[in-house]
Amino acid sequence: MSLLLDYDNFFLPVDDLDIAKKFYRDQLGLETKFDFPAKGMTAFKIGDNEPAIILSSAQQAKPCIWFTVADVKETYAYLKEKGIVFLSEPFEIMTGLAVEFNDPFGNKLGITDYSKSNKI
Repeated sequence: MSLLLDYDNFFLPVDDLDIAKKFYRDQLGLETKFDFPAKGMTAFKIGDNEPAIILSSAQQAKPCIWFTVADVKETYAYLKEKGIVFLSEPFEIMTGLAVEFNDPFGNKLGITDYSKSNKI
C-alpha cells in the first residue's frame, strides 16, 4: 500500500509570470485556478482535476511534483526512517502541511495534506 494517495500539484518555474500567464491562459486555453501575483504564483486548472499546474517566478523555483498524503507529519517521520532527506521541516500552507525532498537524481518532490480542510 502506498502512502502517496494522489497527485496534488505540478510546479514549474518561469522567468516572466505575465508571459507565462498569456501562454497557459490564451494559447493553451487553461482556466486560472488562482492568481497570487504578489507571491509570484499563478495556478491553472486541468479539466475537472484537483491538481493544478502552478507557475512560480520565485528565484529558486525548480520543477516539482507534490503528492497528497493522509498526514504529512506521520509520512515525514516514516520516510525519514526510510532514509529520505528532506529539504526542510514540514511547513504550513493554506490547505494544510507540506514538505519537499529530492529523489536520487535531483528531481524535487513533495508531500502535502489537507489537514486544514476536509478533502482527505
